[in-house]
Amino acid sequence: MNKFTFKVFWQNLFTILLTIICLGGTSHQVFASDIRIADSKGDNGYPNPFRHYPRGPGYLHMSWVFETLTWKDANGIVPALATAWEYDAKSLTHTFKIRQGVKWHDGKPVTTDDVAFSVNYFLKNPYKFVSLTNITEAKAIDQNTVSIKLDKPYAAFISRVAGVLPIIPKHIWQDITNPKTYDDPKSFIGCGPYLFVNFDKAKGNYLYEAFEGYYRGKVKAQRLIYIKVDDPLMALYTHTADFALIKPEMVKPLRKKGFTVLNNGNGWNKKLMINHRKAPFNNKIFRKALAYAIDQKDIINKAHRGFGTPASYGLLSIDHKYYNPNTPTYAPNPDMTKKLLESLGYIKNQKGFYGKNGAVLTIELLASNISVTGESRPDRDGEVIKHQLERVGIQVSLINQERTSTDSKIKKWEFDLAISGHGGLLGDAVILNRMISPKTGSTNSVKFSDNGKLLKLLKKQSAEMDPKKRKTLVYKIQEIYADELPAISLYYPASYIAYNPKKGVQWYFTPGGLGSGIPYALNKLSLIQ
Repeated sequence: MNKFTFKVFWQNLFTILLTIICLGGTSHQVFASDIRIADSKGDNGYPNPFRHYPRGPGYLHMSWVFETLTWKDANGIVPALATAWEYDAKSLTHTFKIRQGVKWHDGKPVTTDDVAFSVNYFLKNPYKFVSLTNITEAKAIDQNTVSIKLDKPYAAFISRVAGVLPIIPKHIWQDITNPKTYDDPKSFIGCGPYLFVNFDKAKGNYLYEAFEGYYRGKVKAQRLIYIKVDDPLMALYTHTADFALIKPEMVKPLRKKGFTVLNNGNGWNKKLMINHRKAPFNNKIFRKALAYAIDQKDIINKAHRGFGTPASYGLLSIDHKYYNPNTPTYAPNPDMTKKLLESLGYIKNQKGFYGKNGAVLTIELLASNISVTGESRPDRDGEVIKHQLERVGIQVSLINQERTSTDSKIKKWEFDLAISGHGGLLGDAVILNRMISPKTGSTNSVKFSDNGKLLKLLKKQSAEMDPKKRKTLVYKIQEIYADELPAISLYYPASYIAYNPKKGVQWYFTPGGLGSGIPYALNKLSLIQ
């Protein structure tokens, strides 16, 4: 027997004995060796802060590998790398006590120098999921303490900075001047519960393995495997996958088969992006004419068989604690659309389409399939919206394309109308700043600068530390946004996930969403024994 055969023999024997021990009594919980996660998209980039795809699923991939100062469990914010924190209003300083004994995946200790370095590094190399504009610097005070100084108050600091910003090892990144192109295997060294092993870009599969030195303890699954699937229902039925985003019509049959099914809140919305930087879309009256032509419920019924909820025109989720129930609405009203268009000088031609100076008004509508988890799911949103607009006399050229192509067009302002979507609507109300402000780098932001009062309110609400005063400001922001309509919120899709409970893992939707408000159930704390 050679050395390799001898080693394999003892590994197999150990596995068999361990299985016998675990199954020998009812007092032992049997955990899965692998958890297989179905994903119809397949490619969410590489799981480090600078190479993951800039949407929620990309961030969640990274969260298996990297840790933050705080995190969220089923009840709210909990300690992570920071064990305690406080804020001094006079000096505008957040102070964190850093957990001792934490190890990086390469065995080196996580220190306060690493934490301070991470914040300062991201100040120089911005991270799309976190705004650090209020931070001046971070310092390691001693071996246990880090201070982060701001230039003005930031109400969302704990949830949107401490709970989102990944902490990276100084000894690896300190000499990296171009992090976006850094692809050395060391770039995936974090201190999270899993080590990144491989991403098969051709197949769309990811592999993560448990980090034995994780500071919270052992995890319930030795490996996490993302597999690209076209049919999540079949993947679950055949046990190819243990976890999947499912369509609403799959709920009953999967529950009958013993799967656990969870329903998410309204934290993700489909919305119609409007290029308000060019005519005629830079005119609020024209944007309102569009809003009165679009029927939210009709889209839900025809494109999604009635599964979904009309979205608030004020952007913030109707389930949010700061949602303003008096936000302006736009019930479908073809007569109002007609009145507004004609007030702008548009005249209908013999074919029933509006135009000016003999030229027919033709709008290009970009449509791409995007779901709560960023997966590609075919839908008829573009088709239904095209029909609704043409029904009132607005000619539409519908272009279906990949989501990444639509994102690129939106980013470059090379579009008229575009169907997009994003989450974060159950997290801190600073999501309004991220999705409205002209200074944000988010692809999903409307980057609207035409209303000075709105911009002032956004700045004020993000700095308001009194919850009651802040709520008043957020209410007003929703009212103005719904009146300006730099984009038209369409609906919150019915979102469900299903998982196999026999794997010994109890998944849950995190209140307020994961990280920056991502409405998905893959919380790494579900896997901690």
